[in-house]
Amino acid sequence: MTLLAAILACFGLAALAPVLVQRWRRGAAWVLALLPAGLTLFLASQLPGAATDPTHLSLPWIPQLNLTLSLRADALSLLFALLISGVGTLVVIYAGAYLADHRDLGRFFGWLLFFMGAMLGVALADNLLVLYIFWELTSISSFFLIGFDHENETARAAARQALVVTTGGGLAMLAGFLLLGQAAGTLELTALLSQGPAVRASPQYLPALALILLGAFTKSAQFPFHFWLPEAMQAPTPVSAYLHSATMVKAGVYLLARLSPLLAGTPAWTWAVGGVGLVTLLVGGLLALGQTDLKRLLAYSTIAALGLMVGLLGLGGAEAVTAAVVFLLGHALYKGALFLVAGVLDHETGSRDVRQLSGLWRALPAVAVSAFLAALSFAGVPPLVGFIGKELAYETALHVSPWVTAAVVAGGSLFVFAAVSAGVGPFWGRQAIVPHVPTHRPPLGLWLGPAVLGGLGLVLGVAPGVAAGPLLSPAVAAATGQPAHVALALWHGLTPALGLSGLSLAVGAGLYLLREPVRRVFARAAWPWGPAWAFQSAAAILLRLARGQTRLLQSGYLRHYLLIIFVTTTGLTTLTLAWFGGFQWPGIQLDVRFYEVALIGLIAVGTLIAITSRSRLGAVAGLGLAGYGVSLIFLVFGAPDLAMTQFLVESLTVILFVLVLYHLPGFTQLSSRRARLRDALVALLSGGLMTALVLSVAGLNWYPSISGYFAENALALGHGRNVVNVLLVDFRGFDTLGEITVLSIAALGVYALLKLGQEPDK
Repeated sequence: MTLLAAILACFGLAALAPVLVQRWRRGAAWVLALLPAGLTLFLASQLPGAATDPTHLSLPWIPQLNLTLSLRADALSLLFALLISGVGTLVVIYAGAYLADHRDLGRFFGWLLFFMGAMLGVALADNLLVLYIFWELTSISSFFLIGFDHENETARAAARQALVVTTGGGLAMLAGFLLLGQAAGTLELTALLSQGPAVRASPQYLPALALILLGAFTKSAQFPFHFWLPEAMQAPTPVSAYLHSATMVKAGVYLLARLSPLLAGTPAWTWAVGGVGLVTLLVGGLLALGQTDLKRLLAYSTIAALGLMVGLLGLGGAEAVTAAVVFLLGHALYKGALFLVAGVLDHETGSRDVRQLSGLWRALPAVAVSAFLAALSFAGVPPLVGFIGKELAYETALHVSPWVTAAVVAGGSLFVFAAVSAGVGPFWGRQAIVPHVPTHRPPLGLWLGPAVLGGLGLVLGVAPGVAAGPLLSPAVAAATGQPAHVALALWHGLTPALGLSGLSLAVGAGLYLLREPVRRVFARAAWPWGPAWAFQSAAAILLRLARGQTRLLQSGYLRHYLLIIFVTTTGLTTLTLAWFGGFQWPGIQLDVRFYEVALIGLIAVGTLIAITSRSRLGAVAGLGLAGYGVSLIFLVFGAPDLAMTQFLVESLTVILFVLVLYHLPGFTQLSSRRARLRDALVALLSGGLMTALVLSVAGLNWYPSISGYFAENALALGHGRNVVNVLLVDFRGFDTLGEITVLSIAALGVYALLKLGQEPDK
C-alpha cells in the first residue's frame, strides 16, 4: 500500500495546495516541497531490494475482467520515479521564488503536484491499463501547466497542440496495449515481460508495436511529432524544467525501455525505434543551431537528446541499453539545471535572447557556476556524468556501423554548441545591455535547484559507482530482461570513443565561434512546410469542416433539427437492418375485429385533420381526436386506468391549447407545398420503420415471456389484481418514487419562477 499512498499523497496535496499557498504565501513552496522530498527518501529506501524482491502491490479492480490495480517498484521504475520526485522537489522550491508574486500560484502548485502524482503512476504501474490511465493524466495536467498563462492566446494554442498530439498518441498506444493483452493473455507487465518470444511470434506483434510506438514517439517528441515541444516553451520555466526535460518527455523513453524485453530483438523494432531516434537526433540538433531564444534552444536540444536515447534503445543489446540509461540520468540533471538557469536569467534580466545575454557571471556567480557545470556535462567534458554517458553512446555506435557512428558524433557536436550557448555564453565576456541589469543576488529558491543538479552531475561523474551498483545495474537488467553489471569509469584509455569525443568537442566549439553566421543560415533555411505546418493545416481544415457542418446542421430551426434526426435515424437503421437481415415478420395469427379497424380509422382521420387543417383550433381538435382514439384502444384491450389517464391528459391538453391559441395571431402558411410533401414522405418512412421494428421485435422470442410471472404473482405478492398498478407501486416502487421526486422538484422550480416576478406585499 505504500506505493499507492505515495501516488495518492501527491493528488491529495495538489487539492490542498491553493489553501496552503493562501495560508503561507512566501513559505508555501518549502512546505509543499516536503512531500516530494519525503517521497525521494522513501523511493531511495526501496533500492536495496529492487533487484531481487521489488515492492509490489496488487488490488482487485474489475474482477470480472481479471483486471487489477498493480504497482511495482523495480530498479527501472525507481530510477524514473527518483527523477520525478527528486527533480520535482527542486522545481517546487524554484517555482515558489520564480512565481512568488503570481496571483494564481496556488493553482500552479495544484497542477504541478497533480502531474507529479500522475508521473509516479506511470513509473510504478505494473498493469498496462493502469499505466495508460496515468499516462493520459500527465497529458491533461501538462495541458493546464503549458496553458497556465491562459489569457495568452499563444499559450492556449501551445497547450491545445501538446494535448492533441500526446493524447492522440496515447489512444493509439491503448489499442496497442489491448493487442498485447490478446497476444499474451494478460495485461500485467510482470507476466507480459516473460512472454517475449511468444508475443514476437504472434500476428498481433506488428500492429501492437506500431501503435505503441506512436504513443511513445508523440510523448517523447520524436520526429515527425517533435514540433509540439518547442511551442510548449510558452509554459512558465518551472514547467519547462520539470515536464520538458526531466519527466514527461522521457515517459516515452521509459516505456520503450520498460517494454524492451517484450518487443525488442526484431528488425521492425531496430529499424523503427533506432531509425526514428537517430533522425530525431539530427533534426533536433540542426534546428537548435538557428535558435536565439534560450528556452527554444534548450527545447530543440532536448529533442535531439531524446532522439539519441530512443536510438540507443532501438539498437538493442546490453551495451546500448546501458548507454541509454546512463545518458537518461545525466540528461535529466544537466538539462533540468540549464532550464532553471534560463528561468533565472529571464527573471533577473528580462531577456532570454542569447545574443543579448553575456558577462553575467559577476552579477550571478552561483548561477554561473551551476550553469557552467551543467554545460560541461551537456557537452560531454570530464569529469561530469555527461561525459560518461557520451562515451558509452560512442562505444555503442562504433560497434554498430559507420553511419550510426557518424550520426551520433554529429549529434554530440550539436550538443556542444547548445551547451556553450546556454551555459557559458550568457556569463562569459563583456556584459551586454539587457532590459534589467541584476543588482542583487537572486533568492535561494532560484539558484538552489541549478546548484544541486549541476553538483550532482559532478559527483556522479567523479564517483560513478555511487549510482552504478545500487541503481543503474539493476535498471539495465530490468530493461534487458537479463542480469547486467554496469561498470562506469571516467578513463578507459586512449580509445576510438575518446578520439570521437575530442572531435565532437572541436566541431561544436567551432560552430559556436561561428554562431552568428550559423544562426543566420539555419534561420533562413527553416523549411516552412514541415510537421508543424501539417498539423496547423489539418487543424484549420478541421475547423472549416466544423463551421460548415455547424451552418448546415445548426440552422436554429427546430423543424430542421427534427428533419435531420428522423432522416438520419430512419436511413441508418433501415440500411443496417436490411444489410444484416434484421427485418422479421411475426409468426402470429392476426385476429382483427371490426371495432379495432374503426378505432384505427378514427386515429387516422384525426391525424389527417391535424396535418391538413388550416386552422390551429382545427389541428388541435384533430390531435385530440387521435388521442381519444388511443384511449379507446386502451379501454378495449383491458387497461381502463391507462384509458382514463389518456382521456384526462388529452382533455387537459386540448383545453390548454385552446386557451393559448386563442391569443395567437391568425394562421399563416410558412412552408411550401414541396416542403410539405417532403415532410410527409419523411413522416411516412419514419412511421413505416417504427412499424417494421415493432413487428420484427414481435417476431423474436429470445427469452421466455415474463408477463405470466406478473399475472400469477400480482395478487399474491403485491396484493392487487391490476397488474399494471402492482408493477408501478410494488415491483417498480423505487422507479416510481424517483419519477415522483423529479416531478416534485420540477413543480417547486415552476413555483419559484412564478413567484420570482411577483411584487412583495407592502
